[in-house]
Amino acid sequence: MAVYRRTARPRFVLLVLVLTAVTLITLDARASGGGITGNIRARAHDILAPVQDATHSVLQPVGDFFSGVLHYGDLKKENARLRDQLAQTQGRDLQAAEAQRESQLLLEQQHLDFVGAIPTVAARVVDATASNFEVSVQIDRGTDAGVGVGMPVVAGQGLVGRVVGVSASRATVLLETDASFSVGVRLPTADAAVAAGTGRGHPMRVDLVDPGTKLNVGDVLFTSGLQLERFPPGIPVGRLRAVRQVPGALQQDVTLDPAVDLLRLEFVKVLQWSPQTGGGGR
Repeated sequence: MAVYRRTARPRFVLLVLVLTAVTLITLDARASGGGITGNIRARAHDILAPVQDATHSVLQPVGDFFSGVLHYGDLKKENARLRDQLAQTQGRDLQAAEAQRESQLLLEQQHLDFVGAIPTVAARVVDATASNFEVSVQIDRGTDAGVGVGMPVVAGQGLVGRVVGVSASRATVLLETDASFSVGVRLPTADAAVAAGTGRGHPMRVDLVDPGTKLNVGDVLFTSGLQLERFPPGIPVGRLRAVRQVPGALQQDVTLDPAVDLLRLEFVKVLQWSPQTGGGGR
Protein backbone atom coordinates (compact mmCIF):
# COMPACT_ATOMS: atom_id res chain seq x y z
CA MET A 1 0.00 0.00 0.00
CA ALA A 2 2.89 2.37 0.80
CA VAL A 3 4.35 1.69 -2.60
CA TYR A 4 1.04 2.63 -4.28
CA ARG A 5 0.93 5.98 -2.46
CA ARG A 6 4.51 6.89 -3.41
CA THR A 7 3.71 6.09 -7.00
CA ALA A 8 0.28 7.79 -7.15
CA ARG A 9 1.34 11.04 -5.41
CA PRO A 10 3.76 12.25 -8.15
CA ARG A 11 1.11 11.48 -10.76
CA PHE A 12 -1.44 13.54 -8.84
CA VAL A 13 0.96 16.48 -8.52
CA LEU A 14 1.74 16.30 -12.24
CA LEU A 15 -1.97 16.31 -13.07
CA VAL A 16 -2.56 19.38 -10.90
CA LEU A 17 0.34 21.23 -12.59
CA VAL A 18 -0.98 20.35 -16.06
CA LEU A 19 -4.48 21.57 -15.20
CA THR A 20 -3.07 24.74 -13.70
CA ALA A 21 -1.01 25.39 -16.84
CA VAL A 22 -4.08 24.83 -19.06
CA THR A 23 -6.10 27.20 -16.91
CA LEU A 24 -3.41 29.88 -17.08
CA ILE A 25 -3.13 29.55 -20.84
CA THR A 26 -6.91 29.87 -21.17
CA LEU A 27 -7.03 32.88 -18.90
CA ASP A 28 -4.10 34.43 -20.70
CA ALA A 29 -5.79 33.99 -24.06
CA ARG A 30 -9.12 35.43 -22.91
CA ALA A 31 -8.05 38.18 -20.59
CA SER A 32 -6.95 41.60 -21.77
CA GLY A 33 -4.58 42.05 -18.86
CA GLY A 34 -6.96 43.68 -16.38
CA GLY A 35 -9.38 42.58 -13.73
CA ILE A 36 -9.17 39.53 -11.53
CA THR A 37 -7.87 37.20 -14.25
CA GLY A 38 -5.19 39.67 -15.12
CA ASN A 39 -4.08 39.84 -11.49
CA ILE A 40 -4.11 36.05 -11.22
CA ARG A 41 -2.04 35.75 -14.38
CA ALA A 42 0.46 38.33 -13.19
CA ARG A 43 0.72 36.63 -9.83
CA ALA A 44 1.30 33.27 -11.50
CA HIS A 45 4.04 34.78 -13.67
CA ASP A 46 5.72 36.20 -10.58
CA ILE A 47 5.56 32.84 -8.83
CA LEU A 48 6.90 30.92 -11.84
CA ALA A 49 9.57 33.49 -12.80
CA PRO A 50 12.28 32.12 -10.45
CA VAL A 51 11.63 28.63 -11.77
CA GLN A 52 11.95 29.85 -15.37
CA ASP A 53 15.16 31.72 -14.60
CA ALA A 54 16.67 28.72 -12.87
CA THR A 55 15.66 26.44 -15.73
CA HIS A 56 17.19 28.86 -18.25
CA SER A 57 20.44 29.06 -16.26
CA VAL A 58 20.70 25.29 -16.10
CA LEU A 59 19.83 24.62 -19.73
CA GLN A 60 21.78 27.52 -21.29
CA PRO A 61 25.25 25.83 -20.99
CA VAL A 62 23.74 22.67 -22.46
CA GLY A 63 22.42 24.66 -25.40
CA ASP A 64 25.74 26.40 -25.86
CA PHE A 65 27.51 23.04 -25.76
CA PHE A 66 25.36 21.50 -28.48
CA SER A 67 25.65 24.69 -30.54
CA GLY A 68 29.42 24.54 -30.19
CA VAL A 69 29.46 20.89 -31.19
CA LEU A 70 27.39 21.63 -34.28
CA HIS A 71 29.71 24.47 -35.35
CA TYR A 72 33.03 22.91 -34.27
CA GLY A 73 33.75 21.49 -37.73
CA ASP A 74 33.15 24.86 -39.39
CA LEU A 75 35.38 26.65 -36.87
CA LYS A 76 38.14 24.09 -37.36
CA LYS A 77 38.01 24.52 -41.14
CA GLU A 78 38.04 28.31 -40.80
CA ASN A 79 41.05 28.21 -38.47
CA ALA A 80 42.90 25.94 -40.90
CA ARG A 81 42.08 28.29 -43.78
CA LEU A 82 43.34 31.31 -41.83
CA ARG A 83 46.56 29.49 -40.90
CA ASP A 84 47.17 28.58 -44.54
CA GLN A 85 46.48 32.16 -45.61
CA LEU A 86 48.91 33.49 -42.99
CA ALA A 87 51.60 31.01 -44.05
CA GLN A 88 51.18 32.00 -47.70
CA THR A 89 51.44 35.70 -46.82
CA GLN A 90 54.56 35.12 -44.75
CA GLY A 91 56.06 33.03 -47.55
CA ARG A 92 55.44 35.79 -50.10
CA ASP A 93 56.98 38.35 -47.75
CA LEU A 94 60.09 36.21 -47.29
CA GLN A 95 60.41 35.64 -51.03
CA ALA A 96 60.07 39.36 -51.69
CA ALA A 97 62.70 40.18 -49.06
CA GLU A 98 65.08 37.57 -50.48
CA ALA A 99 64.55 38.87 -54.03
CA GLN A 100 65.25 42.40 -52.86
CA ARG A 101 68.41 41.29 -51.05
CA GLU A 102 69.71 39.44 -54.12
CA SER A 103 68.89 42.41 -56.33
CA GLN A 104 70.92 44.63 -54.03
CA LEU A 105 73.89 42.24 -54.17
CA LEU A 106 73.74 42.14 -57.95
CA LEU A 107 73.41 45.93 -58.11
CA GLU A 108 76.56 46.30 -56.03
CA GLN A 109 78.46 44.34 -58.70
CA GLN A 110 77.12 46.20 -61.71
CA HIS A 111 79.74 48.94 -61.70
CA LEU A 112 83.02 47.87 -60.15
CA ASP A 113 85.51 50.69 -60.57
CA PHE A 114 88.48 48.38 -60.17
CA VAL A 115 87.33 46.23 -63.11
CA GLY A 116 87.45 49.02 -65.66
CA ALA A 117 86.81 47.85 -69.25
CA ILE A 118 87.63 44.19 -68.62
CA PRO A 119 84.79 41.93 -69.88
CA THR A 120 83.08 40.00 -67.09
CA VAL A 121 80.81 37.00 -66.60
CA ALA A 122 78.36 37.17 -63.70
CA ALA A 123 77.90 33.92 -61.77
CA ARG A 124 76.21 32.51 -58.71
CA VAL A 125 78.02 30.39 -56.12
CA VAL A 126 76.30 26.99 -56.05
CA ASP A 127 78.57 24.98 -53.78
CA ALA A 128 81.45 25.47 -51.35
CA THR A 129 84.33 23.07 -50.82
CA ALA A 130 86.58 23.15 -47.78
CA SER A 131 89.00 20.28 -47.28
CA ASN A 132 92.56 19.64 -46.20
CA PHE A 133 93.59 20.03 -49.83
CA GLU A 134 91.65 22.99 -51.20
CA VAL A 135 89.45 25.95 -50.23
CA SER A 136 87.22 26.61 -53.22
CA VAL A 137 83.69 27.22 -54.47
CA GLN A 138 81.67 26.09 -57.47
CA ILE A 139 79.95 28.64 -59.72
CA ASP A 140 77.17 28.12 -62.26
CA ARG A 141 79.07 29.33 -65.35
CA GLY A 142 81.61 27.49 -67.47
CA THR A 143 83.10 27.40 -70.92
CA ASP A 144 79.67 27.92 -72.52
CA ALA A 145 79.63 31.37 -70.89
CA GLY A 146 83.23 32.17 -71.75
CA VAL A 147 84.85 31.18 -68.45
CA GLY A 148 88.37 29.74 -68.63
CA VAL A 149 91.06 28.38 -66.31
CA GLY A 150 93.23 31.07 -64.75
CA MET A 151 90.69 33.88 -64.96
CA PRO A 152 90.47 36.17 -61.89
CA VAL A 153 87.25 36.17 -59.86
CA VAL A 154 86.00 39.18 -57.91
CA ALA A 155 82.99 40.34 -55.90
CA GLY A 156 81.71 43.77 -54.96
CA GLN A 157 84.43 44.44 -52.39
CA GLY A 158 87.43 43.02 -54.21
CA LEU A 159 89.37 39.88 -55.05
CA VAL A 160 87.87 36.43 -54.49
CA GLY A 161 90.32 34.08 -56.23
CA ARG A 162 90.91 32.50 -59.63
CA VAL A 163 89.38 29.77 -61.79
CA VAL A 164 91.27 26.48 -61.47
CA GLY A 165 88.83 24.08 -63.14
CA VAL A 166 86.06 24.43 -65.69
CA SER A 167 83.39 22.43 -67.52
CA ALA A 168 80.68 23.48 -69.93
CA SER A 169 78.35 24.82 -67.23
CA ARG A 170 80.41 24.89 -64.02
CA ALA A 171 83.74 26.25 -62.79
CA THR A 172 85.85 25.79 -59.67
CA VAL A 173 87.22 28.94 -58.05
CA LEU A 174 90.23 28.68 -55.74
CA LEU A 175 89.73 31.23 -52.95
CA GLU A 176 92.50 33.60 -51.95
CA THR A 177 92.61 32.10 -48.45
CA ASP A 178 93.70 28.71 -49.80
CA ALA A 179 97.20 27.75 -48.61
CA SER A 180 98.40 27.40 -52.21
CA PHE A 181 97.14 30.83 -53.28
CA SER A 182 99.36 33.88 -53.65
CA VAL A 183 98.97 37.28 -55.28
CA GLY A 184 101.27 40.24 -55.81
CA VAL A 185 100.14 43.31 -53.86
CA ARG A 186 101.03 46.98 -53.82
CA LEU A 187 101.71 48.56 -50.42
CA PRO A 188 100.60 52.13 -49.57
CA THR A 189 104.25 53.08 -49.94
CA ALA A 190 104.13 51.79 -53.55
CA ASP A 191 106.46 48.93 -52.63
CA ALA A 192 105.57 45.46 -53.88
CA ALA A 193 104.87 42.46 -51.65
CA VAL A 194 103.14 39.08 -51.83
CA ALA A 195 99.92 38.09 -50.01
CA ALA A 196 99.39 34.36 -49.43
CA GLY A 197 96.52 32.30 -48.06
CA THR A 198 96.84 30.40 -44.79
CA GLY A 199 93.57 28.44 -44.72
CA ARG A 200 89.80 28.89 -44.63
CA GLY A 201 88.67 31.52 -42.15
CA HIS A 202 92.23 32.68 -41.41
CA PRO A 203 93.91 35.98 -42.31
CA MET A 204 96.34 36.06 -45.22
CA ARG A 205 100.07 36.48 -44.71
CA VAL A 206 101.97 39.32 -46.39
CA ASP A 207 105.58 38.52 -47.22
CA LEU A 208 108.56 40.56 -48.47
CA VAL A 209 107.74 43.64 -46.38
CA ASP A 210 111.02 45.37 -45.45
CA PRO A 211 111.50 46.19 -41.76
CA GLY A 212 111.72 49.89 -42.53
CA THR A 213 108.44 50.06 -44.48
CA LYS A 214 105.81 52.18 -42.74
CA LEU A 215 102.44 50.39 -42.55
CA ASN A 216 99.27 51.00 -40.54
CA VAL A 217 96.54 48.61 -39.45
CA GLY A 218 93.54 49.14 -41.73
CA ASP A 219 95.55 50.04 -44.82
CA VAL A 220 94.09 48.51 -48.00
CA LEU A 221 96.39 46.50 -50.25
CA PHE A 222 95.66 46.19 -53.99
CA THR A 223 96.84 43.77 -56.65
CA SER A 224 100.13 44.99 -58.10
CA GLY A 225 99.53 43.85 -61.70
CA LEU A 226 103.24 43.38 -62.33
CA GLN A 227 104.41 41.73 -65.54
CA LEU A 228 103.02 38.19 -65.94
CA GLU A 229 101.02 38.63 -62.71
CA ARG A 230 97.85 36.50 -62.68
CA PHE A 231 95.64 39.46 -61.76
CA PRO A 232 95.14 42.92 -63.25
CA PRO A 233 96.27 45.88 -61.12
CA GLY A 234 94.12 47.82 -58.69
CA ILE A 235 91.83 45.10 -57.29
CA PRO A 236 91.37 45.36 -53.48
CA VAL A 237 92.85 42.29 -51.82
CA GLY A 238 92.30 43.11 -48.15
CA ARG A 239 92.96 45.32 -45.16
CA LEU A 240 95.99 45.05 -42.88
CA ARG A 241 95.04 43.26 -39.72
CA ALA A 242 98.30 43.34 -37.81
CA VAL A 243 101.78 44.79 -38.37
CA ARG A 244 104.62 43.72 -36.12
CA GLN A 245 108.32 44.40 -36.20
CA VAL A 246 110.34 41.29 -35.34
CA PRO A 247 113.82 42.14 -33.95
CA GLY A 248 116.53 40.79 -36.23
CA ALA A 249 114.06 39.54 -38.86
CA LEU A 250 114.52 40.37 -42.55
CA GLN A 251 110.82 41.28 -42.93
CA GLN A 252 107.88 42.45 -40.85
CA ASP A 253 105.19 40.13 -39.55
CA VAL A 254 102.10 41.32 -41.44
CA THR A 255 98.62 39.78 -41.72
CA LEU A 256 95.74 40.75 -43.96
CA ASP A 257 91.95 40.29 -43.73
CA PRO A 258 90.38 39.55 -47.15
CA ALA A 259 88.34 42.42 -48.56
CA VAL A 260 85.51 40.00 -49.40
CA ASP A 261 83.62 37.88 -46.85
CA LEU A 262 84.56 34.56 -48.42
CA LEU A 263 82.42 32.58 -46.00
CA ARG A 264 79.23 34.17 -47.35
CA LEU A 265 79.80 34.32 -51.08
CA GLU A 266 76.68 34.32 -53.26
CA PHE A 267 77.45 36.20 -56.46
CA VAL A 268 80.79 36.79 -58.20
CA LYS A 269 82.19 38.08 -61.48
CA VAL A 270 84.75 36.27 -63.57
CA LEU A 271 87.16 38.62 -65.34
CA GLN A 272 87.90 37.52 -68.90
CA TRP A 273 91.50 38.55 -68.52
CA SER A 274 94.92 36.96 -68.79
CA PRO A 275 98.41 38.45 -68.26
CA GLN A 276 99.25 37.77 -71.89
CA THR A 277 96.23 39.44 -73.54
CA GLY A 278 95.05 41.79 -70.80
CA GLY A 279 91.49 40.92 -71.75
CA GLY A 280 90.63 44.46 -72.72
CA GLY A 281 91.87 45.71 -69.36
CA ARG A 282 92.80 49.22 -68.43
